[in-house]
Amino acid sequence: MPDRSPESRELSLYYTRLQDDLVARGLLRTDGGGPDTPFTDTQLARNFIRIALFNEYLERDGVLTPQPNARDLSRWDQPVRIGVEFGATVPADQRVQDENSIRQFSARLSRLTGLPITVGAPDPNFHVLVLNEDDRLGYSSRLRDLVPGIDAVSLDAFMSVPRDTLCLVIAFSEGGRPDYSRAVALVRGEHPDLMRLACIHEEMAQGLGLANDSPRARPSIFNDDEEFALLTTHDEMLLRMLYDDRLRSGMGAAEAAPIARQIARELLGGES
Repeated sequence: MPDRSPESRELSLYYTRLQDDLVARGLLRTDGGGPDTPFTDTQLARNFIRIALFNEYLERDGVLTPQPNARDLSRWDQPVRIGVEFGATVPADQRVQDENSIRQFSARLSRLTGLPITVGAPDPNFHVLVLNEDDRLGYSSRLRDLVPGIDAVSLDAFMSVPRDTLCLVIAFSEGGRPDYSRAVALVRGEHPDLMRLACIHEEMAQGLGLANDSPRARPSIFNDDEEFALLTTHDEMLLRMLYDDRLRSGMGAAEAAPIARQIARELLGGES
């Protein structure tokens, strides 16, 4: 196995310190939410609209800038085939741990959404890349193979990742269709165990169509405050809403909002 560079080792130290600091402050919770994080059907529906019908980034002058912007609902209308790739510098024991995590979470996502989601099937259309910095910097050619015709903005998003971007996912549609046909997620191999698992949860869930974050969403991983590390009960409901048959790819917020409010009432025991 190739040796890691000093830059990659420094990133490992930085992210370990970051995880330790977050945990010491009571963040990166793994409990899924509880009595201290109640939410109503109104809040759930509002959060769904903000997270599922807005993008997290806006393309401006060929660069993805963090800025929420409205979009039509997008989700997968075909089976999802997960392909997992590891960089050459990722050790064998970490590969086993991460692939097991991805398999377990894929099964959970499939139960929540009703989508057929498999790991290791031929011709994957959702690629999860676990890369250290040394691996990532040489991955542009491979990305072009994984996403034929990938645009320059998306390619640059993977090849120019700032340190404070812990992980990311980009989902793609073909031929002007509103549904997704391909996605690529990046998980930094330098992260300690909990932060890598948190990235797996957030990016795989976002890659199914929950594309935005909201500071008002709680308990949720779709919130940049890092309070929760792993998918919460609130987030499970968002996924169930996204893949409810009453919604469809291509719906705008005005059409989707009343349906989302009805589904939220049902999920939280309100009137049907």
